Parts: sequence; structure tokens; C-alpha cells
Amino acid sequence: MWLPRFYRRYLRADTKRLGRWGERQALRRLRRKGYTVIARNWRCEAGEVDLVMADPNGTVAFVEVKTRRDEIWAAAQDAVGYAKRKHISSVARYFVQRYGIKDRPLRFDIVAVILTEKDPVEIRHYENAFRVTQ
Repeated sequence: MWLPRFYRRYLRADTKRLGRWGERQALRRLRRKGYTVIARNWRCEAGEVDLVMADPNGTVAFVEVKTRRDEIWAAAQDAVGYAKRKHISSVARYFVQRYGIKDRPLRFDIVAVILTEKDPVEIRHYENAFRVTQ
């Protein structure tokens, strides 16, 4: 995807704006892959998860979106460390309990959205990016 330079500057100037834009791009990409939206920015007492989606096979995917201006220091998906993984799994437990999901497989995905100054927008989807052990 190509964006005009002035719009890139506009997005890159504010991290919250960039993050919201990145979540919309991730959602569009997943919908094109056949995913269905279950929830966006779902919150509970344990925290928040960016997207809860159902893949074409019916698996419920808890998706963390990481939007970056570049990957000079580290890859975007590396920003989902142990603490963040634990946080997402806690939110997932609340979600599953709240909506009584018992008969569907679950997984944790990461979508990395990279918006550099000049390169085309890069969107990478990591299915089953991590597992949570109790």
C-alpha cells in the first residue's frame, strides 16, 4: 500500500493516531483473509485486547496489533514480550468465561504494521504467534 508523503508525516507525528490507523489496517487485512470480527478493543478488569477475530475455520484468535514507524531497533512482533503475552492470555480467559466459549479452539496472533517514511506499508500476520502455559 502506498500513501502520500504528507499523510505519512501526519500519521507518524502522533503515536496514538498511528496506532489507531495500524489497527484499522490490520483489521482490513484480516477481513480480506476471511476473518470475522468478534470484538475490537475489548476491555475487562484484566486489561484490553486489540482484536478478537474468528478465522475461516472457526478458531477464535486474540490479536495484538503492533504499529511501528520503522524496525531499526527491533522487530515489531518482538514488542510482545512475556509480560504482554501473560496480559493478553488473562484478557482471553475473561473473554472466554464471559461469553461461554467452550467448543472452539483458541490462539494468539500478532499483526505487525510498519509505516516508514518512504517504503510501502508492510503488514505481517503471525498466526499462533505464541502459546501460553499455565
